[in-house]
Amino acid sequence: MTAVASTTSIATPRRRSFRSWVTGGGLTKIAFALPLLFIFGYFSWGPIVDGIVMSVQNTNLVDDPEFVGWSNFEYVLTDPLLPKALVNTLYYAFLALIFGFPVPLLLATFMAELRGTRRLYSVLAYLPVIVPPVVSVLLWKFFYSPEPTGLFNTVLGWIGAGPFAWLNSADMVMPAIVLESTWAYSGSTVIIYLAALTAVQRELYEAAELDGAGIVRRTWHITIPQIRGVLLIMLILQIINTMQVFTEPFIFTGGGPNNASTTLLLMIYNYAFLDGDFGAATALSVLLAAFLGLLSAGYFAATRRLN
Repeated sequence: MTAVASTTSIATPRRRSFRSWVTGGGLTKIAFALPLLFIFGYFSWGPIVDGIVMSVQNTNLVDDPEFVGWSNFEYVLTDPLLPKALVNTLYYAFLALIFGFPVPLLLATFMAELRGTRRLYSVLAYLPVIVPPVVSVLLWKFFYSPEPTGLFNTVLGWIGAGPFAWLNSADMVMPAIVLESTWAYSGSTVIIYLAALTAVQRELYEAAELDGAGIVRRTWHITIPQIRGVLLIMLILQIINTMQVFTEPFIFTGGGPNNASTTLLLMIYNYAFLDGDFGAATALSVLLAAFLGLLSAGYFAATRRLN
């Protein structure tokens, strides 16, 4: 009993006293950390707090703000354009999830099977990312010319298809925007997946090849389970990003045709910079942030066991 007690007492770590913590440099560490914490809090949480305060005010950033309570939220929620913008945003997120999410994974899996030319394909996949977003959208806007002589319509005309209205069609505008977004942003995701694939043991692929498994079976039974955690993180990040789409519909169509590409962030922009109603703009921003926060919390709670 004595031996057990002595062993237990040795294994139990001693609690560090406040005096020893101070003499050990604890105050110095806090002194160095406080300016960084202050700067981080001011520039990260300061705008969030200001946005929440502004959402209950009637302000145009010129005149003195007036407290209006929940009036901004009532105005935004009763805006007849809000359901249309919400449906458009969800439709864009859905299309990006169906078409845009698998493409980087397929490209990364294909490039991982290569040996000598992997770096070349990695560079080619990442090239669209270095193109400024505005330049990329303007370039694709030229490609999407609805005229029969437009680039895409000319290419499709070689096989007897088209011409298509592209951005001038309410049915085609969102798929066209998703196509450009997939081209523009897939490269960075491909690099992340390639980095994740380096952690997969090559012995698993070699054993699967000996059993006669092709690339499809190897991807489904080895690659996806091994990088499941990365896939789950990239999925929620893509959902958050697509729910905040702005640049593409703003430059491509300005929300047209017939509000077919009006999104939530485009509504926020119109409230603030066209109507001069920054209270309504921040109110809708707060609602969107709250929705994304609840969505993220529910997503991580649902997928906790899958990591």
